[in-house]
Amino acid sequence: MNTLTKTSTGSKAPKARISERIAKVSPSATLAIDAKAKKMKEDGIDMVLFGAGEPDFPTPTHIVDAAVEACRNTANHRYTPTPGLADLREAIVAKTKRDSNYDISVPQVLVTNGGKHAIANSFAVLLDPGDEVLLPAPYWTTYPESIALAGGVPKIIPTGADTGFKVTAEMLEAAATEETKVLLMVSPSNPTGAVYTREELLEIGQLALERGWWVVTDEIYEHLIYDDLERVSLPVLVEGLQDRCIIVNGVAKTYAMTGWRVGWMIGPKDVISAAGNLQSHETSNVANVSQRAAIAALRGSLDDVVLMREAFDRRRKLIVKMLNDINHVECLMPQGAFYAFPSLEAFFSSNLAGRTPSSTLDIADIVLEEAKVAFVPGEAFGAPGYARFSYATSDEEIIKGIERLGNLLDTAKF
Repeated sequence: MNTLTKTSTGSKAPKARISERIAKVSPSATLAIDAKAKKMKEDGIDMVLFGAGEPDFPTPTHIVDAAVEACRNTANHRYTPTPGLADLREAIVAKTKRDSNYDISVPQVLVTNGGKHAIANSFAVLLDPGDEVLLPAPYWTTYPESIALAGGVPKIIPTGADTGFKVTAEMLEAAATEETKVLLMVSPSNPTGAVYTREELLEIGQLALERGWWVVTDEIYEHLIYDDLERVSLPVLVEGLQDRCIIVNGVAKTYAMTGWRVGWMIGPKDVISAAGNLQSHETSNVANVSQRAAIAALRGSLDDVVLMREAFDRRRKLIVKMLNDINHVECLMPQGAFYAFPSLEAFFSSNLAGRTPSSTLDIADIVLEEAKVAFVPGEAFGAPGYARFSYATSDEEIIKGIERLGNLLDTAKF
């Protein structure tokens, strides 16, 4: 039965079944498309999936073995501290020094239920209603939703292939207002694979420090950088920024552990304490077995990571070449992560399989139905005209899928 409330005129009106705040949340486009394509595959249709962003490799054996052992330890059958197991937090401290040359302490670390949870926590503890977050586009689909759920306002800054899908300090300064509180930075980028140089990050970080902005930097793809490009962590570059910076990271992409749901946030102690208080009422601790697996990942060898990166590098070159070989398709070479981000804008208003697409949403639907190939349209990332293809799949699937795509697009009439 609906709860009734009196209006100012004395009449009664039913309250909404779903809160306005949650009703405004859009479902994850990446997961929605991947789910539709997987359902088609389960129905016996020969599909090629370029949708969801997760490595196609199994979690390395030594990590799985650590989890199996942890299952047999009854201590892992109980609640543990909300901020995370002490051994895992210490492993994150050591890993951060090893990979980023960044000195932090255990109280600066909060273990979260995956990277998404760390992002949600970060915006929840930083934002008050109306606070603006500078959000370069293309952006990962979850960012604007997490900002809005925390009461913030995403201030989207468009970029394109002409800028390498990267913002400059000048672009950020021009977009900022008196309400700007946070800058979100991601390198390597999902969905574009763009990697910022040391010089670019230094200029951006200095601007953030001068303007008193907080910086949330997502480093989840830090080990997936190609062509010997330098991996740089923003708070290491700019002295003084450490007190206004949150790093988001996790084991998902580096160690092929997307399903284990272990992420973390690193920041000033007061921010991490506040985020821990929030998390204590939302999810309590991350699953202990997953935390034990993460300890094995962070303390173990990076040999498996190197092998995965080499495979992604080979696939990166393959998919970009094949995409650029398709008439009217243009694709920059990604520098990191495992996504190609071609432009399909030339096909707007063409005749494609008897339809006239006006967006990459339309093209994605046509390609899904006609070529049995799934990708994520750029509208999901604030970049109409572009499309994200994950090359976290086999060489054979890449060849089959892009050949299908090319065969279909070659039938377009302009």
